Amino acid sequence: MKLSGAVLTSILLTLTLAHAQDIRNGEDLLRAMHARYEKSWYQTVTFTQKSTTYKDDGTSSAETWYEAAMVPGKLRIDIGPPADGKGYVLVDGNVSIVKDNKVVTSRHSVNILLVLGFDVYRQDPETTIKVVRAEGYDLSKLREDTWEGKPACVAGADKGDEKSRQFWVAKDTLLLLRVIEPAQGDATKVDDIRFIHYLPLAGAWIAAGVEVYTVGKKVFTEDYTDIRANVKLDAAVWDPLQFASTHWEK
Repeated sequence: MKLSGAVLTSILLTLTLAHAQDIRNGEDLLRAMHARYEKSWYQTVTFTQKSTTYKDDGTSSAETWYEAAMVPGKLRIDIGPPADGKGYVLVDGNVSIVKDNKVVTSRHSVNILLVLGFDVYRQDPETTIKVVRAEGYDLSKLREDTWEGKPACVAGADKGDEKSRQFWVAKDTLLLLRVIEPAQGDATKVDDIRFIHYLPLAGAWIAAGVEVYTVGKKVFTEDYTDIRANVKLDAAVWDPLQFASTHWEK
């Protein structure tokens, strides 16, 4: 049976409205993000990152970082060449800081960008909800807004609130756009972290850039190159005690 354009439009509008009605709060939004990509999101990703810090005097400095992630929950950052033996290993909400190839400290630390930009699409949404709520996001609050001229869903804050912890998600793609949270090292200030330059990757997506603004001023950027998905990574990559002997970027 051939359907007319008007009938097809009506059906699509009904489905869109039904879907919109299903997302009533931040928990529903996280569930919808997971449902959209749970069968297509990559398990691992590696890339080279140019990390640029912008200083108050107008100058900037850049470093090369090498990052590998296994979704959900694992991220390794090698800062500079392997010979420097410097970086971070994040595993399931804990971070180990490595200097001179030795672990100098380990502590609980949730990387909310990893959770909302990657983990949400592969892990049980109830786990994501638990983690995000524990980090201080009020998931009872959800509103619609616009970001760069396109519709967005905002969880965690009311209209006009630019201080409370919140995350912005593209309404059409359900990809993370923005996270607002207290600035690292100074809770009196607010970081506005933006995922930019989305590229298709292995049936899903990746933001090839990140911008961080503090009090409206750009302070840090990340630019990704040599992005590869579903790379086979040895389990030792996630063991900080084997930091010196596992260099996936080689």
